Amino acid sequence: MRLTNYFIPTLKEIPTDAQMPSHQLMMRAGMIRPLSAGIYSLLPLGYRVWKKVMAVIREEMDAIGGMEFHLPALNPIEIWEETGRVEAFGDTMFHLKNRDYVLAPTHEEIMTSIARASIKSYKDMPQIWYQIQTKFRNEPRPKSGVIRGRQFTMKDAYSLDATREGLDESYRKHHEAYCRIYARCGLTFFVVGASSGAMGGSGSEEFMVESDAGEDLCAFNLESGYAANIEVASSKLPALERGADNPAAEKFATPTAKSIDDLVAQHGIAEERCAKSLVYFADEKPYLIFMCGNDQLNEAKLQGALGAANVRPARDEELAGLTGADAGSIGPINLKSSLPQIADLRIAHANGMVSGANENGFHYRNIDLDRDANIGVYHDLRIVAEGEPDPLGGRPLSVKKAIEVGHIFKLGTKYSQAMKANFLDEKGEEHPIIMGSYGIGVERVVACHIEQRHDADGIVWHPSIAPFHVQITSLKIESDIVRDAAEALYAALEAAKVETLFDDRAGVSPGFKFKDADLLGMPLNVIVGEKHLKDGNVEIKVRSTGERRIVPQAEAVQVCLALLDSLRS
Repeated sequence: MRLTNYFIPTLKEIPTDAQMPSHQLMMRAGMIRPLSAGIYSLLPLGYRVWKKVMAVIREEMDAIGGMEFHLPALNPIEIWEETGRVEAFGDTMFHLKNRDYVLAPTHEEIMTSIARASIKSYKDMPQIWYQIQTKFRNEPRPKSGVIRGRQFTMKDAYSLDATREGLDESYRKHHEAYCRIYARCGLTFFVVGASSGAMGGSGSEEFMVESDAGEDLCAFNLESGYAANIEVASSKLPALERGADNPAAEKFATPTAKSIDDLVAQHGIAEERCAKSLVYFADEKPYLIFMCGNDQLNEAKLQGALGAANVRPARDEELAGLTGADAGSIGPINLKSSLPQIADLRIAHANGMVSGANENGFHYRNIDLDRDANIGVYHDLRIVAEGEPDPLGGRPLSVKKAIEVGHIFKLGTKYSQAMKANFLDEKGEEHPIIMGSYGIGVERVVACHIEQRHDADGIVWHPSIAPFHVQITSLKIESDIVRDAAEALYAALEAAKVETLFDDRAGVSPGFKFKDADLLGMPLNVIVGEKHLKDGNVEIKVRSTGERRIVPQAEAVQVCLALLDSLRS
């Protein structure tokens, strides 16, 4: 492709609203342009990369027996009401004005409706169905360029099986296919246990790329092999021990103590002996929750523990009506109303605790959670912290930011039961189809590739998804010797099926061309100029290493092919 005929509107300056390197470089390299908040147009260079990522995905999905569909993005709302996910998605789902239709944020319901009409016997399974389709989610704060947008491209796949063992095998196939996809796309990634969230189901894993700009936190220890999203991560932090003395609970005044830190500083109470009390609504039912000291409640864990579609903290005006006090003075004794109570495992059956008196300015000490509270169940509800012992080997956990590039779920029968997608087994008995769901964000793969593969000068593409493999930079193309050599090299590379971008611009300085070449970041840059052509040579620069080779013009194509093979491996 000749640069004079190709639309690549590069930018010299970094856009003011672009914070992440991938967002900045996609804009500067002329890959994308914003249309509205969270909505981007893919320009020719960007779309070439998108298509290459999708080609890798298709090859690996087809290799495990996947069959590609193309489903409508416009869905009747009734099909989403069958599974109750209209409420689960809430305002994130786009509704049309007449409210009869929605724009699909994902396609579990649609695939299940097809299975319901077509899969009747265990002999019809297993099946792996997938599509690469535009999705819509009304992100309240779209940011990070294409990583969190309101319109995006996703590969979503669905497995249909008659047995749990079949689901395990389908899940394994997808896990391995995902590892191959990300490796082929030049990503360094890791896999973590994750929360299923609004998707539901049991097993769930995320494929993550470490990034300082990531929106997810992951806890891991490479030595032990433990890794999990912070939403589900746990540690081996021991529970509090019960004290031998167990006096009656005693009320005491705390007029200026509004937090755990205040109780510690003003009254000499050990932080871990404070039972922090919170009120949360799960599907609009209030619960009283106890945490140890300054441990932070993990809302995803709470949602999973309660089997709720949504959880939220109580608002200030709701607290007084439910407990009789404001935040900071809530506890298990003298509650104004009866609330179901749950607590974190770290304080399971603990005594000698301090908590609010449900009266502003007062607390109780010597609380025995078995005696003075009405805790129905204990769960792991806390967010793990850096340095805590991991649950496998007790080694210190690292907590790092990461970007999710894929997520796989064992859905089980969540959707098939709700939508009555059943089959007959070999005995003629009816069962719901056992399903899995497997998603990859195409934009996220591209953005994460750039996050990991860039330098101060621009993008550093891996050959597998580079928009072009080679860029020819012609210096002073007005010269007959340069023009003839560059044209011959371009023709030879094209004949060898090497995707080539030929910078054939006249009247552009060498320095400007070099800056553009580094910004666009093709794996190889072949520099054609009078200096080396006098000796019959051209210069080849490897973008990822900066290595430069002076090679005979006649050997340039073969050298490029060998270098590209080396870079791919």
